[in-house]
Amino acid sequence: MSYPDDRKYADSHEWVLAEGETALIGISAYAAGELGELVYIELPEVGEEIEVGAEFGVVESVKAASDLVAPVSGEIVEVNDAAVDEPKTVNDDPYDAGWLVRVRLSDPGELDDLHNAGSYEEMIGED
Repeated sequence: MSYPDDRKYADSHEWVLAEGETALIGISAYAAGELGELVYIELPEVGEEIEVGAEFGVVESVKAASDLVAPVSGEIVEVNDAAVDEPKTVNDDPYDAGWLVRVRLSDPGELDDLHNAGSYEEMIGED
């Protein structure tokens, strides 16, 4: 499995794609594969604040439910309603159509605490 080099990855398997003062957040292909086919996604509302390390939503599959843990802090400025309506999108395309939320970063320096693609692959044992 390959992981896009343009993102940062959290130990809890979320990815972050910084785009100026905002960032997209989703879950890695590894996490989507481990969970199995997603059947339900619960995400925060636009305008809510998330804090690094805190739960900000839930993904449920036919096998398990898993909390989403914020890899960065910020204000939710957009939610991917298409993924909420069709959770399997996250399994099929976790890095593009399957993104979950867009946040306005409150501390871009938090990105420095996350893995690059290579160290994430090492962490999950796929190096």
